[in-house]
Amino acid sequence: MILDIDVQFEYQITSPTDVILQIQAPNFADQKVLNDSFVLSPTLHKATIAGEAGMGERMMIRTDGNLNCSYQARFDVNRPSLQIEGMSAVPPHRLPSDAVRYLMPSRYCQSDELQNFIAAEYGHLSGGQLIAALRDWIFERYQYVPGSSNGMTTALDTFVQRQGVCRDFAHVMIALSRAAAIPARFASVYAPYVTPQDFHAVAEVFLDGTWHLVDATGMAAANQIVRIGVGLDAAEVPFLSSFGPAMMLYQSVSVRVVNNS
Repeated sequence: MILDIDVQFEYQITSPTDVILQIQAPNFADQKVLNDSFVLSPTLHKATIAGEAGMGERMMIRTDGNLNCSYQARFDVNRPSLQIEGMSAVPPHRLPSDAVRYLMPSRYCQSDELQNFIAAEYGHLSGGQLIAALRDWIFERYQYVPGSSNGMTTALDTFVQRQGVCRDFAHVMIALSRAAAIPARFASVYAPYVTPQDFHAVAEVFLDGTWHLVDATGMAAANQIVRIGVGLDAAEVPFLSSFGPAMMLYQSVSVRVVNNS
């Protein structure tokens, strides 16, 4: 699948401020960059560092004026949409070292608080069957309601309220997976059928010895997704973090299918 990505935004910044930006998607075997363009307004400082788990890059910026950004890219996504039900979980004692941290509770994914729910409702399932059941349960029971949550909403909040946006769906999916001793992490992504169009969030779960994308909102299949970055939860992969006053003046995200073959 060939996807065109277009991101435009402007933030008002009135005093010297540090900003961390992560919107450029990396080049991998399953998502190849065909061409891209990144234009940023003049800054006092600009450098790049590796993203979490070696996924993509973070741009470290210091600016004393409005921050304008334009990013366009064309990607060839060559990732199969696999049937996750037949996959096996890796027992915690056999996990690779880089997957172990994604078993742990985190700021927005309090998996230790959901272990009793998993044991009571899904104790008869394991591996991919469990992940598929959790994905479908969230999709069927939760409402996608823009504006129903905020930057402080946790997986436990959403678990109770049964509504949220993609970030919240991903947090619940991650917390429930970890509660079942399956490593799970937050993935910031682009996808074409997200409504309304915006940066999107999904879960990645560790099954059969590798990571698999899972979207509990039902808006993006694995073969339609371009990953930007990953982390324990949304706190580790925001598209923009400002360490000073920054007010959004304009933002648009567009992801379009060019070729579906």
